Amino acid sequence: MKLIVRIALTLALAAATLSQAPAAQPARSEQVVLAGGCFWGMQAVFASLKGVSETVAGYAGGSAATANYDAVSSETTQHAESVQITFDPRVISFRTLLDVYFLVAHDPTELNRQGPDTGTSYRSEIFYTSDAQRAQAQAMIASLTRRHVFHAPIVTKLERLPAFYPAEAYHQNYLVNNPSSPYIVYNDIPKLRALQRRFPQLVNEASAPMRTIAAR
Repeated sequence: MKLIVRIALTLALAAATLSQAPAAQPARSEQVVLAGGCFWGMQAVFASLKGVSETVAGYAGGSAATANYDAVSSETTQHAESVQITFDPRVISFRTLLDVYFLVAHDPTELNRQGPDTGTSYRSEIFYTSDAQRAQAQAMIASLTRRHVFHAPIVTKLERLPAFYPAEAYHQNYLVNNPSSPYIVYNDIPKLRALQRRFPQLVNEASAPMRTIAAR
């Protein structure tokens, strides 16, 4: 009888402990890698968003042996200039990141080029890290196509991220460190201005890219 009582008390204590355990919280961060032309401007755009904690310019796809700027620029390595984005989905959703990607950060109708840059390393591609990201990206492309948002077909590729290699140090935060570069002035500063106009509610005005253009 005493044994039964002890077992009952043990089970009751365990149940009480479980009932007091905090509920599971949403993930505090996710990652995705987006390619859409030169990574200088892409990084600046996404680094300007609330809820984005880190951006890294780099190379997606290809192999580690050729993940360097000189090799990738030869257009023979299958890499894409990309940006690895770490974000808090409780602050900014993946769907919202896609809005910025398609409507501000690049032109998804340009095949293997972006502005003055040509070659497969400048392709439009989403390197997703989960099935949920893939499904949302597919739905976004279908919606943009159905609504005829662009004048030409969307050529953005979707691929599960095979590997990502950070670019050389001098490529990181290039816009912030080289705000007067002619390339930056003509190709990338306008993207930040467009982000402010189109999605003002998403912009972190204290971010380094935003401080850079505010000082101009």
